[in-house]
Amino acid sequence: MKKTVILLLFISCIAKAQKMPSSAFIDSVVNASMSTMPHAGLAVAVVKDGKIIHQKGYGLASINTNKKVDEKTLFAIASNSKAFTTTALGILVDRGLLKWNDKVVDYIPEFKMYSPYVTANFTIIDLLTHRSGLGLGAGDLMFFPDGGDYGIDDVLKSFQYQIPVSDFRTKYDYDNLLYVVAGEVIKRVSGKPWDQFVETEIMRPLGMDCTVGIFQNIKSDNNVAMPHRIKEGNLIEFGTYTKKDGTLGAAGGIYSSVSELAKWVNMHLKEGKYGEGKTLISKSNHDMLWRIHTNIGFSAIGNGKYQSHYYGYGLGFFLGDQKGYTIIDHTGGLPGMLSYVTMIPELNAGIIVLTNCDPGGLAYASITRSIKDVLLGAETTDWVSWAKDRLDHSASEVDSVVNAVWKTVELNKITSPSKDSFTGTYKDPWFGEVEISYKDNELWFVSKKSPKLNGKMHFYQANTFAIKWQYDDMDCDAFASFTLDEIGKATGIKMKGISPDIDFSFDFQDLKLIRVK
Repeated sequence: MKKTVILLLFISCIAKAQKMPSSAFIDSVVNASMSTMPHAGLAVAVVKDGKIIHQKGYGLASINTNKKVDEKTLFAIASNSKAFTTTALGILVDRGLLKWNDKVVDYIPEFKMYSPYVTANFTIIDLLTHRSGLGLGAGDLMFFPDGGDYGIDDVLKSFQYQIPVSDFRTKYDYDNLLYVVAGEVIKRVSGKPWDQFVETEIMRPLGMDCTVGIFQNIKSDNNVAMPHRIKEGNLIEFGTYTKKDGTLGAAGGIYSSVSELAKWVNMHLKEGKYGEGKTLISKSNHDMLWRIHTNIGFSAIGNGKYQSHYYGYGLGFFLGDQKGYTIIDHTGGLPGMLSYVTMIPELNAGIIVLTNCDPGGLAYASITRSIKDVLLGAETTDWVSWAKDRLDHSASEVDSVVNAVWKTVELNKITSPSKDSFTGTYKDPWFGEVEISYKDNELWFVSKKSPKLNGKMHFYQANTFAIKWQYDDMDCDAFASFTLDEIGKATGIKMKGISPDIDFSFDFQDLKLIRVK
């Protein structure tokens, strides 16, 4: 009998050990990824049962200074900031200062959506669940690229001019600007700007002493990762995305490290508790964060490697199931900066991966999935090779489309029409004015409120030009197609991205530019 008990205990220990990824295993996956795909640097942390079992930096924070990444290096976590915004709202609900189903107009009277009914019935939860009826990334062009002269007033006014793509509360379409509005709710209710509230009420209590709400709040730049990208086969470093007034903070402004995000993840795995019996957010309101509010997909019969059944969005978190476990995660992306935070509550485990090179989404996914498979006890997959194949295929497909466009431009140089009928000032009700004018005998597109969106217009065909932006931190060149009146004079412009892989935040397709002079 004793031998049987001992054997069962031994088998149990082996099973548990097999579900605990070792540092050597994590190092091997990271090294394989870094030797296979473009990287500058990255950092990884894994927590299990309340303990940090791995935290480490790899590669360079900056190729210009050769500063290395360590576990305390600050990265932009981009949209993983959204969960801090929803947690902050949960804290305010705990304090009795608002309710989840309160109307937004009760706190921001000037908030206005695309219809009176939607405006009147839009709740705090609606700000957080990507079910507004607006399209993917609607209005993001006010913030991408950075440097635009758009503030909270512009955001609040913009929604009334956006054209919905679905009925209110019927369909999932990811957005950023409504999280900006959520940040403004926090400011008006608490009396503190969003960044100050999350720093003083969330980050500092958790011991996240170096984490900040927005880039401008970093006290020292000695250990901050710089963004990088691959351009023409070379790794280059470029400037940090910044928004001077911090407007985008509630949607994607936070800078943190894997060592400090581990504390954030452990608090969530404890359903709002931290330290010695302290509570950051009540369990009931934490449950609201981890409840599906917007369905994205469902299958009665589990499918795929993980036999998944459901997938949806909570409040600042995606929720799905894999191998019988609930997976709670979110990604984040800014130019040259990517983050991935994953939690498996039933296993009391979490994975954090931060990178500072774009493209790198498949790279950070391969690292996360490799570690997650061990935790889940799933069949082993060579996720690094999978990511490399996907990245190569995507790059080839994108290059094929983009190169064909510029080849057409080159071929049509001699047939370019007279450009005089295109010059003038055009205006979109939420984006503002753009000027089409001559510069060095060529047509140029210049946005008056987004100064980085300027570039030479190359004739493509018919009434369409291809714009090569001077901004190149991200690949976002665009088509501009002119509409003409009966005498051939341009009356408006419609736009769309050239690359099939353009980031959704460059929502050129949502612009309705009409000639005003």
